[in-house]
Formats: sequence, structure tokens, C-alpha cells
Amino acid sequence: MKENLIAKKTFDFALLSISLYVKLKKENEYIISKQIVRSGTSIGANVEEAIAAQSRKDFINKLSIASKEARETKYWLRLLDKSEITKIEVKDYLIEIEHIINIITKIIKTSKEQ
Repeated sequence: MKENLIAKKTFDFALLSISLYVKLKKENEYIISKQIVRSGTSIGANVEEAIAAQSRKDFINKLSIASKEARETKYWLRLLDKSEITKIEVKDYLIEIEHIINIITKIIKTSKEQ
């Protein structure tokens, strides 16, 4: 069975989100870090739900939620970056979340065209 790219990318990103959360907590940053770990792990959970969807409409709905969570995660990462409340570099996280958003958007568009 072929590996599902978006499921892998979102699972790996969830692990990165948890790792970032742990690093931020060590710096006593509790507000944005919680938001990032919540939305960052939710992306993959919604992708997994989409994979088990009962219909195309259900699939699109679950992926749309994953897209919203990814965009929320991007927002929190940008806020963390621009607020300069930490020295932790988030550029790589921002690049990865942008890739995830692009892939999910493409999957949704393709699914709607079918």
C-alpha cells in the first residue's frame, strides 16, 4: 500500500508542533505554544478523519477543517515570529505549514472537480 503523503506530512508536523511546544514551555511561553500545539496536531487528526470519510462531501468537509487548522497554525507561528518573545527560529515551521496548506488546498480543489 502506498504511503499517503499528506497524512505523513501532517503527522510529522504534529510531532514538530509538540517539540516546539516543549521548547517554548522551557522558555516560559505558555499562551502561543498551547495554540500552536492544539492547531498543529489537529491538522493531521482531521486528515485522518478525511481518509476514513463516508462520502466525497464528508472527505471535503474534513479536509476543509484541516485547512482551517493549518491556516490557524500559520497565524500563530507568524505571531510568534514577529512578536520576538522567543529566540526560537520558526522559519522552517512556516515553510512546512505553507507546503501543507498548498497540498490540502489542491486536494480539496481536485476533489470538488470530480
